[in-house]
Amino acid sequence: MKLGKVEFCHFLQLIALVLCFSGMSQAELSRSSSKPYFQSGRPRTKRSWVWNQFFVLEEYMGSDPLYVGKLHSDVDKGDGSIKYILSGEGASSIFIIDENTGDIHATKRLDREEQAYYTLRAQALDRLTDKPVEPESEFVIKIQDINDNEPKFLDGPYTAGIPEMSPVGTSVVQVTATDADDPTYGNSARVVYSILQGQPYFSVEPKTGSYQYNVPESLPVASVVARIKAADADIGANAEMEYKIVDGDGLGIFKISVDKDTQEGIITIQKDLDFEAKTSYTLRIEAANKDADPRFLSLGPFSDTTTVKIIVEDVDEPPVFSSPLYPMEVSEATQVGNIIGTVAAHDPDSSNSPVRYSIDRNTDLERYFNIDANSGVITTAKSLDRETNAVHNITVLAMESQNPSQVGRGYVTIAILDINDNAPEFAMDYETTVCENAQPGQVIQKISAVDRDEPSDGHQFYFSLTTDATNNHNFSLKDNKDNTASILTRRNGFRRQEQSVYYLPIFIMDSGSPSLSSTNTLTIRVCDCDADGIAQTCNAEAYVLPAGLSTGALIAILACVLTLLVLILLIVTMRRRKKEPLIFDEERDIRENIVRYDDEGGGEEDTEAFDMAALRNLNVIRDTKTRRDVTPEIQFLSRPTFKSIPDNVIFREFIWERLKEADVDPCAPPYDSLQTYAFEGNGSVAESLSSLESISSNSDQNYDYLSDWGPRFKRLADMYGTGQETLYS
Repeated sequence: MKLGKVEFCHFLQLIALVLCFSGMSQAELSRSSSKPYFQSGRPRTKRSWVWNQFFVLEEYMGSDPLYVGKLHSDVDKGDGSIKYILSGEGASSIFIIDENTGDIHATKRLDREEQAYYTLRAQALDRLTDKPVEPESEFVIKIQDINDNEPKFLDGPYTAGIPEMSPVGTSVVQVTATDADDPTYGNSARVVYSILQGQPYFSVEPKTGSYQYNVPESLPVASVVARIKAADADIGANAEMEYKIVDGDGLGIFKISVDKDTQEGIITIQKDLDFEAKTSYTLRIEAANKDADPRFLSLGPFSDTTTVKIIVEDVDEPPVFSSPLYPMEVSEATQVGNIIGTVAAHDPDSSNSPVRYSIDRNTDLERYFNIDANSGVITTAKSLDRETNAVHNITVLAMESQNPSQVGRGYVTIAILDINDNAPEFAMDYETTVCENAQPGQVIQKISAVDRDEPSDGHQFYFSLTTDATNNHNFSLKDNKDNTASILTRRNGFRRQEQSVYYLPIFIMDSGSPSLSSTNTLTIRVCDCDADGIAQTCNAEAYVLPAGLSTGALIAILACVLTLLVLILLIVTMRRRKKEPLIFDEERDIRENIVRYDDEGGGEEDTEAFDMAALRNLNVIRDTKTRRDVTPEIQFLSRPTFKSIPDNVIFREFIWERLKEADVDPCAPPYDSLQTYAFEGNGSVAESLSSLESISSNSDQNYDYLSDWGPRFKRLADMYGTGQETLYS
C-alpha cells in the first residue's frame, strides 16, 4: 500500500510522539565513550555499542514499567546467544533490563529535582561462556523535566525604603525568584514578575526583576556583554549621559562606556570568565547627565541606578594541564620501557569528564616515547642517543572521554643526560710532513682530539704512542697536558728514496668513567724542503728514474712509443681489410644475385655419364687457393700434385696440407681452435669443363651470338661477347 504525502506526514508525527513519550532522544545519538577493554591473549575489541544517552520523563505515574530504551550490540544476531547485563546507579532497583532483548524499563517514579541523571554501565556476554563479547560501556539516562515546581523567593520577605519625592524610575529593591525546574528545557523555569499590590506607585521589570544577561564563559576579552540605556526626556546635549559601575562583585571584571551616537551604556569584559570559578556577577550601574545645568541642581539628582546581573554560561572546554611546560631528564643509557615522568590534565567543566592522553606523533616522528592513556606516565620506547638528539620537545594531547573533539595540549621537554659512550679521536685529518734536512727534537705536528660526549667537568685527553711504536727510532710524542700533543723527530737523515711514508700509531684516552680510548694513525710524508723548512716536493718517484733523464725527456719517450703503437695497429688493420672484387658494373645491385639453373640432366639414358671410377681419379693437380681475408701479396707455396695412392693416404695428405697452411697463415684462427675440412676427392682427369675461366685463356672463341638470344642471355653477352675492354671500362 502506498501512502500519500498527507498520510506520510501524519505517520511521521505519530512516530515523533511515540519517541517523545518513550523518552528516547535520537537527536543526541553518538558513539559511546567506553572504557578501554582488554582481554589476555586477545586483541582489543572494536566498540559497536550504538547509544550515548537516554531520556525519560519525570513523575511518571503509570501502572506498567516505563519504557526507557533499548540496548543492542552489533554482535547480537538475534539467535539468543547474547545476554545483556546492567550495572551502575539505580540498576535493578530503578532500572531493569531484559537480558534477551536489551529493553530497559523504569520501575519507579523519577524526580528530576532529586536526581537529574543516572550513570549506568552495560555489558553484553556470551550466554554459554559468560565471557564479554563487547567492552563494558557507560551511558547516561537523563530525567526530562516537566513543570512541577513553582517559583520561590528564597530571600523574602523583602524590606526596602525609599526617600519621599524620589523621581519616577528610582530603583527600590531587587527581588529574585528561583524555579527548581530545568532552565535548559522548555519554559518550565522561566519566571515572570508582576506586582499584585502597590500600583500605580510601583512597577517591576517583568522578566528578571532587573537587567539580566547570559554570556558564555568562552567570550573573549573586550567583547560586548550588554547594552543598557537610561531614559531621558531631554534632547540634544541635555540628553548626553555617562555610565559607571558603582557597586557589585564584578568590579575589575567588567567596564562600561557610552556610545555617543545612541547614548547607550556598553558593558564589556576586561578579564576571562570561568563558569567553574563563578557563575554570575551583579553590577550596580549609575547613569547621569554629562552636563547638568547648575540652575536645576536643587531639583536633582540628575542620575539613576540599576542592577545588571550577568549569568556566566558553561561551555564545554578542552582539558587543561596542571603545568604549561613539563621539563624532564633521562640518561641516554636508560632501558626501553623506563618511566621518565608524568603529566596531568583535568576537564575544567563541572562534569569533570575523564581524560585520555596521547603523544602528538608530529613532534615524535621516531617514536622514542610512549604515554599511558589513562595515567599520563611517559616511558621510553626506543634507545636514546644524546649525540644524535640531545633534547626532545614533544606535545602531549589530552582528550575528554565524553567528547574527544575537546583536546588540550601540554608541552614536555626531555633532556638526554650524557654518558661516556664515545671514544676520542683525531680532531681532523692531519697532513704531516718531515723534511729531509730535519734535525732531532724538531716539532713536526701538533695534534688534538675531539669526543662526541660532553662530560659535565669538560674533556681531558691523554696522548701516548702505542706499545709497538714506543721504541721506534724516528719519532716521539709529547703530551702537552692541555688536550694537545706534539710529534717530534728523534733523528735526522730522512731520505725519500729510502722510505717516503711513515705511519705513527697514537693512543688517545679520555677521562670518563669508565674511560674510553682509541688508536689513531698519523701519516708522515718525507719531503724535500727549502732552507726555511717549507716542503717543495714529497714524491719519491723522482729517485727511481735513470740518472740524467729529465721529466721532459721521459714524456717525449712515452709519446714516441705511443705513436709507434698506433702505426703498428694501422698496418695490421690495413692487412686485414678484404680486397674489393674487380667488378665495375653500372647495374650492380647491392643485393646478392641468385643464379638459377634448370638443367635436369640427360634422363635415364645418361646414366653412363656418372662414371664414379673417373670421378675418383686422383691424378689432378690442385691449384693453390688463397684466403679471402688475406691480401694478394701473401702467397702460399703451390700444393703438390696428387698421385694415385690409397684413399687413406689421400685423406692424410689432405689434412696435413691444410695443417701447414693454417700454421703459416698469420690470419688463421688460434692454434688451439677446432678446424673442420670437407674433402671431396681429387679433381677430374679431364680438368675443368667450365667456360667461366675462358675469358682469361687464349681461346679465340667468339660469343657475340649470345646477344641474339634475347634478354635472358644479356648478362652472359655482356661478360663474354665484348672482350677485355668492356669488362674494365
